[in-house]
Parts: sequence; C-alpha cells; structure tokens
Amino acid sequence: MNGTSLPAYSSKEESRHILQYLCKEFDSISLPSGVASRADHVQFVAERDQPYFPIPFKETETTAALKAIEASIASLLADTRQGGVPSERKIVVNLEKTTAFLFQAYLARVGGYGKLDKEVKSLLKDTDLLQAQSDPYRRMSANLYATKNPNEYYHIHGSLEASTTLKMIGLEPFRPDLATHEDIAETIGSAVKKFTLDELERLNAQHRQAGVKAFTHSEFLKTPHGKTNIALPPWSVENLEDNTPPVRLTGHEGDRLLSGIKVLELCRIIAGPTITRILGEYGADVIKVTSPNLSDVPFFQVDGNMGKRATDLDLKTVDGRETFEKLLAEADIVVDGYRPGAIAKLGYGPKQLVELAAKRRKGYVYVNENCFGYEGEWAHRPGWQQIADCVTGIAWEQGKFMGRNEPMVPPFPISDYGTGCIGAITALVGLYHRATSGGSWHGKVSLLHYDLLLFKVGLLPEHVQQNLRDTMGPKVLALRYHNSVDQISGTVLRRMREIYPEFVEDPKYLDKWYADKYKAEVQAVKPVVEIEGLEVGFRRASRPNGSDEAKWEVDEEKDYRME
Repeated sequence: MNGTSLPAYSSKEESRHILQYLCKEFDSISLPSGVASRADHVQFVAERDQPYFPIPFKETETTAALKAIEASIASLLADTRQGGVPSERKIVVNLEKTTAFLFQAYLARVGGYGKLDKEVKSLLKDTDLLQAQSDPYRRMSANLYATKNPNEYYHIHGSLEASTTLKMIGLEPFRPDLATHEDIAETIGSAVKKFTLDELERLNAQHRQAGVKAFTHSEFLKTPHGKTNIALPPWSVENLEDNTPPVRLTGHEGDRLLSGIKVLELCRIIAGPTITRILGEYGADVIKVTSPNLSDVPFFQVDGNMGKRATDLDLKTVDGRETFEKLLAEADIVVDGYRPGAIAKLGYGPKQLVELAAKRRKGYVYVNENCFGYEGEWAHRPGWQQIADCVTGIAWEQGKFMGRNEPMVPPFPISDYGTGCIGAITALVGLYHRATSGGSWHGKVSLLHYDLLLFKVGLLPEHVQQNLRDTMGPKVLALRYHNSVDQISGTVLRRMREIYPEFVEDPKYLDKWYADKYKAEVQAVKPVVEIEGLEVGFRRASRPNGSDEAKWEVDEEKDYRME
C-alpha cells in the first residue's frame, strides 16, 4: 500500500468504544444512570485481540460491550442488598469467552459428541415432532432462494413445521426420493423461482409463515419499518404499574446474586432460552415450560437448558393452566419468546400480569423477545434469526464479505445469542427498578435491533475483513446463498478447528458436568463475565425439555460438576 502501514486494530479497544457508545444511548429507565460509572471498572481481556468469525461485523466486540453492560447492572443490583451503597467491583469480560458464547451450541458436547456428530442423536430426546430438523428436505424449507425477480432473493422459513411452507410453494411435504443436498436445493429453489417477491409476500402473509425478502441495509432503511426502527435504541424497559411495593433481593452478600429469584421461561430455540440461561448463571431458579405438543430442536437444549429445570405443560388444557398458574403466582420474571401476542392470547401477557401483581402485592418483570421489534408495520410478523439477518441487510453484507453479489446468512446463530444477552440486561434492569422503586416492568428486545446495533457501530475495517478471508481459505469462501445453515456453520466450524485449535477445542472455556437427565457428561460454554465478590456459574447441569415436575421445590439432584 505504497509503504503506508495499516492502522492496528484491537478488539479490546473497540469493545470499550462500543460500551461507551451504549452508555449514552438510553434514558435512565432502560439503562440506570449508575451503569456508566460501573462501566469504568470493566476490563476487557483477550489472548488474540482480533476477531475470529469470518463475518464483516464487530460481533465479538459488540457482544463484549453488552456483556459489560450486563455485568455493570448486576453489580448495581448487588448494591441494593446493602442499602444501595455504591461499590467498585472489578468486572472482567474475556473476549474469547464472548466469542465462545456466540456459537456455544457448536462447542457444546453430550456424551463426548457435538452438534455435527451423527452419534449424538441417540443421546437426545426426540422433540423434533414434525421432522422439520431431521428430514433434510423439510429442513431446507428454511433457506435462502433466488426469486423470479432478477438478483433478488427470498428467505422462506418453515419454522418447526415445514409442511405449510412447502405446500405454499407447490411442493409435497415429504420427498424421501431426494437423497442429496444438491437435489433438494434444486427442487425447492426451482419452486421458489417461479414466484416474484410480491407473490411470495402475499403467500407468506396468507399462510402466516416466517419468510422475508433479503434486503440490502439501504433498502431496509427506506421501508416504513426501517425508518421507524433505526431511530430506536437497541432495547427498552418500561413501567407496567407502580402500585406494588419495592421487592429487594433476598440473598445475602456471598450468595449468588439472584438467589431466590424465580424465572418462568416460555421460549423455544435460542434467543429466549439464552436470556434465562444467563439469569441462571447469576443464581436464579429457572423453570423452562414447554408444550408436549410443540416441536423443539433437540441439540439446542444441551447448552440452552444449562442451569435450569424443564417441565412440559399444555396451557390450552385446564390441568395445564392450573399448574402453570401455581408457578406463576410465585414467579418474579416471565420471559416470552413466542410469536407476538401468542402468550397474551392465552391470558399470561404483560397486561394480565399487572392484574396478578395487584392481587399478590408484588410486581413482575416481563421480558418479550421477538424478531421484528415492537413498533412499525411488521411488528406483528413472526420470525427467526435468519429472517432478521435478511430483513436488516446483514445477509447482503455477509455475501459481499464472501466476495459475491448475493446475500448469505452468516455462520452460527450469533444474532440469537447477542439478543439473548440484551434480554438478560432488560431482566436485570427490571429487577433493579423493582428493588429500588417497586412496580412491574416490561423489557422488550428483538433480533432486528441486535442486528441494527451491528450496523450502528460499523463494520470491521476492510484490512481486518481481508485477513479473515485469507485465514478462512477457499472452502469457506466457496459457500453460496443456497447452502443450508448447517452446511455454512459446519464448514466454518471445521475450518476454525484447524486454525484455532487452542481456542475452539480448548476445555478451559467449557464447563463439564455429569448430567443425570442425559446419563452422560455434558460440556457447555462457561459464563462470560467475572464480577469481583459475586459468584457467577451454573447451579445444575442441562436436561432435555420436560424432564422435571412443574414445581418450584427442588428435589434431590444428582448432577455434579466434573473436574
């Protein structure tokens, strides 16, 4: 470059810049004023001080800053146990741990097997009730495809059901005759290519499916939804009622921060369960409630259910509702990750909880996690991580990074995990307000707003991006838009194992437990943050959905941490 040296890039320095940016973006409700001063005590540490993922965005740096916010609020909340006297606890955020957090499902193990190992299936509970994951053809009902419109793409998404989306585009729900990925991608891709974007949007709306056009970021910002949401902060916390009295944390100094706090999780897959996984790291008693009639991805439960108990209840039955309402009567936090309005329709949304709070004279913290956000014309739409990545422009930037004029979903469900961290932040903020002011509080987070935050803090410098491309090599750069999420993530994971073996396979970032409900050893990514004077870690190992009785009382547990 004509002898001109490139500016040095430091992930640690960029993490601090993003932390400083975040501290200025909120009112004192969504981010208490004491957080900024705590952030001054955050230390970012890294062994490599460079990004690992082959992605053009500052994923690790942004999430490290979010983890610093999370830890700062936890420190602030801890002070409420001693009358609000400020402390100066040292906070450490490790960037390797942060990176591991962002693809933790791909590092987790059960019985020694990971997500890509075929042998792992025999150790998992089969919660893929409709074969949306296990059947390769049905799995590809959630993928990017070219449309009839030149150079325009649409991400269809069969969610965990697949049949509706496949029938919507004129295909059979099952095709056992299609044996290879190429045959499957050609069959579904050819069907999608018969439709224009407008036609796909109409079909999608008619059948209530979670599909979306792959927008460039500039295209998205010109939509009414983009114009509305780009002006909003990455999360919000709002007061639901201010009539119930303050509820201080019951734990004492030396206890886990959230000891005695009870959390009900109403979520599936990744972002929502990550919120409650983090709360479990701080000592909360988490019960994950799932319906025995709804599908879930088996392997994501290995890391996503760490620290929790898990029970099955059908909230559409009298018995299920009665049991759930007993749990709800004692809960402090409810986390809702279902389609917009679904839990409220069952009678357990934020407005209904305000009535329950008045009756019991104790407020709730309600956290909503969704795809499209809570304002704008698309707020009602269902969605998943890939949908958010496509609508905001993340996918197009990923395609450009790969050297192609086409969108491509990034490897790993990184936006899910980042959104989970934001959700935990809003839960901790809600608990802080409940402890200091009383009332009930509503945290709102979305995949869309995590993605928009990535754009707001800017892409990695071009020379850093080029270094990532050079490091990853031709196999990774050969991936295309029509490759499945599993192929993209699997290819990148295998390459990362080759070039970063001391990190990707390093057990010092993994917690090892004997998990009684799996009858096997489970390895899961450790908590990211370290806070002076506070114990942050799991209370129990993982388990499959539906493993426990629906009660707050804890039976004798046989899980134990392995050295």
